[in-house]
Amino acid sequence: MRALEFNDVSFTYKGSGSKALEGVSFAVNKGEFITLLGRNGSGKSTICLMSNGLIPHALPGALEGAVRIFGQEVRERSVAEFSKSVGIVFQEPESQLFCMSVEEEVAFGPENLAVPREEIGDRVEWALELVGMKGFNDRSPFSLSGGEKQRVAIAAALSMRPEMLVLDEPAYALDPVGRFELYSVLKELKQKHGMTVVLAERDPEEAVAFSDRLLLLEDGKIAGVGATRNVLRDPQKLSSLGIAPPQLSELAALLNSRLPGESFSFLSVEEAERTLSEDFFAQGRARRA
Repeated sequence: MRALEFNDVSFTYKGSGSKALEGVSFAVNKGEFITLLGRNGSGKSTICLMSNGLIPHALPGALEGAVRIFGQEVRERSVAEFSKSVGIVFQEPESQLFCMSVEEEVAFGPENLAVPREEIGDRVEWALELVGMKGFNDRSPFSLSGGEKQRVAIAAALSMRPEMLVLDEPAYALDPVGRFELYSVLKELKQKHGMTVVLAERDPEEAVAFSDRLLLLEDGKIAGVGATRNVLRDPQKLSSLGIAPPQLSELAALLNSRLPGESFSFLSVEEAERTLSEDFFAQGRARRA
């Protein structure tokens, strides 16, 4: 079963004269990490809001086509029902945090599902440890740094034990330390726990290292989709869509243009160092021979 499926989806917000999405079709497999890329207004947030039923249930408008979440058509289930399988994290963590302590924040969702109290405690500890916030139970969420607040928001979503996590530009307002903390959590969710993740971003610099696929959006339409490495081979296309190409992608493109016959593609600094060391070592050995 696919985690998420859009089939020829178009959507116009109530009161708007233009479509936020038009003819969008794609699917996300269970356990896959897919990153949505595009400038503001490209449709990323609309896709995120559809991925747990907030559209069309909480934000009305004209929806065409079919959206299925774990096989269930989005029109046929409530947001509360989808919340059991999909967790969502927004750009501003403050928009999700409202309890007086971190523990209360993370326990809020399971409590509203009438989960037994002992299990709630287990879920809280599991989620906080997973995001690196163990021991912060009694802290006020509002006394934390931006990165810590975002990790608490993720923990609150994870305490519902969702099968899929959807994040709408969660690193937008974070400093470099906060971004590192956030992406470390997402990397662990992907690599150690096999969670399905849908991430919307404008800057793909950190996310590309563990994204299985990239989906490019422009004016509510899909402008490209493919395996991360393949999409990154064309940094000029990313720039034309208002997406800042990762520096490693630009480096690979530069090397390919200067070294005929080469086809470099880097997803991490470690990979670039290893590949270039091996390549130049091989060239040096060939010259000596």
